[in-house]
Amino acid sequence: MFGSKKKRRASPHELMAQLRPDLSRESLGVGPDFPGVAPNPLLSGDARKRNAELRTGALALGVLVDWREVNSNPRVVLMFDVETAGGVSFRGIADEDLTITELTRLAPGQTLPVRYRPAVMDHCVALARDVDPAQVQQLSDEIASRKQT
Repeated sequence: MFGSKKKRRASPHELMAQLRPDLSRESLGVGPDFPGVAPNPLLSGDARKRNAELRTGALALGVLVDWREVNSNPRVVLMFDVETAGGVSFRGIADEDLTITELTRLAPGQTLPVRYRPAVMDHCVALARDVDPAQVQQLSDEIASRKQT
């Protein structure tokens, strides 16, 4: 066609960043390895696969930095400063559906158990709701003892 140029379609993550700049990689404090916040994680095959892998991921501790509401379900994006048993620290992003009660209990500075994928390290984490409190205490002690030496 005369003067026609094919435009590259924006990815769902690029579209989400345009619609919600507060959910962009820069705003969340992560680098280019972060795959982005899925507009609808139930319809995204990549997000479903990632969430399934995170359910069995390695345990770490995350200090809650901030959170952003995505919708009124309430679906929120939680930002954590994560510390692993191996001494690796990174900014972790969790995309979670919370109850109103859970949402009202969120406070910056809270330490919560999270799961991550050590082989991928893409900043994605998930709340470890299934973990035994004794495991969390053991991990916390391990991290504290490593910091003392």
